[in-house]
Amino acid sequence: MKRALISDIHGNLEALNAVLDDIRQQGISEIYCLGDVIGYGPNPVECLDIVRRKCAMCLLGNHDQAALFDPEGFNPVAFRAILWTRDQIDNSSGGAVAVNERWDFLGELPRTHVEPNRLFVHGSPRDPTNEYVFPEDIYNQRKMENLFDRVEKFSFQGHTHIPGVFTPNLEFFGPDECDHEYRFGDEKALFNVGSVGQPRDGDPRACYVILTDESVVFRRVEYDPSVPAAKIYDIPQLDNMLGDRLRDGR
Repeated sequence: MKRALISDIHGNLEALNAVLDDIRQQGISEIYCLGDVIGYGPNPVECLDIVRRKCAMCLLGNHDQAALFDPEGFNPVAFRAILWTRDQIDNSSGGAVAVNERWDFLGELPRTHVEPNRLFVHGSPRDPTNEYVFPEDIYNQRKMENLFDRVEKFSFQGHTHIPGVFTPNLEFFGPDECDHEYRFGDEKALFNVGSVGQPRDGDPRACYVILTDESVVFRRVEYDPSVPAAKIYDIPQLDNMLGDRLRDGR
């Protein structure tokens, strides 16, 4: 079994296409998306349509959920972006049938996907859609123990846009620290697959992982972030910082 796990596309069409090209070059045909197809970025409709066609499974992210309901707890930048995203979907191409299909797709996304020894979520095993698990949470023993208690063996998640591996020994390994591959052992592990469309680990390249029976491999993919950034700068409802951060990977 060889599968690609992508997450947090956030309407970044150029990053998504670059990642899909890399996935094809790796000879992988099955793709799972761990949520946040939309939000922040300038091409929500195009990214939605691609994920609908290409992904065997897609989960509900917090920005996907916010587009459907009220964006509670969102900061002003994210709030304005989600209102603009809603409008883009409502007025997207293909007529009423196509628009309804896009909303139906979002409305039917599951919060979790479970396979033997594997849990797939957007946020965390405790709160699949909204809870963040940051690298610094290794210093919160109670939180980490609670999360690991809810996992049979391995959990795969996104949401923070920071790729890496959490172990029950309260350790976090970024991709560079494990030579971009973490081989499965007897102990449990939580894997953050990083972000396709808005990395926040200081590396602006798009990120995804390849999941096999033996390991998780972290992949970084070059693309030109100035292209989606320029689109963002041209959209008054999207704050310029959303374009700036694509260049910085922050």
